[in-house]
Amino acid sequence: MDFDLKEMSPYTDKDVSEVLPKILSDPLFALISNYLWPETSLEAQQAKGQKIKTVLDFQKEFMHSAIRTITNRSSDGLTYSGIENLKPDESYLFIANHRDILLDSAILQTILVENGFDTTEITFGNNLMKEGFITELGKLNRMFTVEREGTARELYQISQKLSAYIRNALQKKKASVWIAQRAGRTKDGDDLTQTGLLKMLNISGSGTFEEKMAQLNIVPLSISYEYEPCVDLKVQETYLSSLHAKYIKAPDEDLHSIASGVIENKGRIHLAFGNKISSRELAFETTKENEKIKILANKIDRQIYTNYQLWPVHYIAYDTLLDQNTYSNKYSVAQKKDFLSYAEEKLDKLEGEKSSLRNIFYALYANPLINQLKIKNGLF
Repeated sequence: MDFDLKEMSPYTDKDVSEVLPKILSDPLFALISNYLWPETSLEAQQAKGQKIKTVLDFQKEFMHSAIRTITNRSSDGLTYSGIENLKPDESYLFIANHRDILLDSAILQTILVENGFDTTEITFGNNLMKEGFITELGKLNRMFTVEREGTARELYQISQKLSAYIRNALQKKKASVWIAQRAGRTKDGDDLTQTGLLKMLNISGSGTFEEKMAQLNIVPLSISYEYEPCVDLKVQETYLSSLHAKYIKAPDEDLHSIASGVIENKGRIHLAFGNKISSRELAFETTKENEKIKILANKIDRQIYTNYQLWPVHYIAYDTLLDQNTYSNKYSVAQKKDFLSYAEEKLDKLEGEKSSLRNIFYALYANPLINQLKIKNGLF
């Protein structure tokens, strides 16, 4: 397949001198500057920007400190595990659970930079890539555009192009790539890899299914927030979907979600790098391609579920949802009281039948534990 991939590509080093001045002079940059870089004046930031020549320099000099400011202000600490299994000179396809529009991939970049790795390219839905400041900033942070809508024929062509782009980034540019395991954020806490993602990846390249998947160096990635970003929006959407009602986003809801994810308290955050899917794991017994895709999705999910960091709130939610005390040794009475108060505060803002909303809320927090139990009991 021969595609012109330039339109969906992020900015490169040669674009920095033209794009960065526009970003630094935009009124939105001035608006966020005080929050993201509180110890440096706007003028000093703009002066620093004049010395930036590469995308990586911009990410290190601006975005790294910005994300650290966000996590320091809105979390109780960021930890990570498993990065010792990666090699700085290899490119990987990070298939990740998706909980926050901005921070999931941004936190990954922060951890990579701090451990001597290059940053990754990042998929970003075209619903977020609107003209203006957000698009310029996103593309300068190595985000490439993914089309989300179209006819069946158009969506297949989009999949072809996206598959070719990712394979080109990994194999020719030697750049790692972050992609969510599903379209959009997990709304119900059940991090499930869509088989359509793997079908898309299989469109490009040559060789057998096993050979094409091995070439991608797939690494499952798990991010866990103690307090779910934008939980109220997720519960409301899941509730409406349960009624078979079409959920219509409010104007600029995505931008509101980004802002909420930045500002809201997230408690503790943990990002876990899984193990690369090996050639041995790609030795399938079945000859049916659809079955191979399902098995591979299952292997990715098992790592994401197993590596997901559970906090006391997940055990509280599980016990509350099932009206039992199975995991009362995992939390204190005070922790349970605080979490239940937090839940009611969020639920009071939502519209709908309260018992259903409450069940959806607690299920969102309980599902990561439920998935770990399924693996432990041989049910997954």
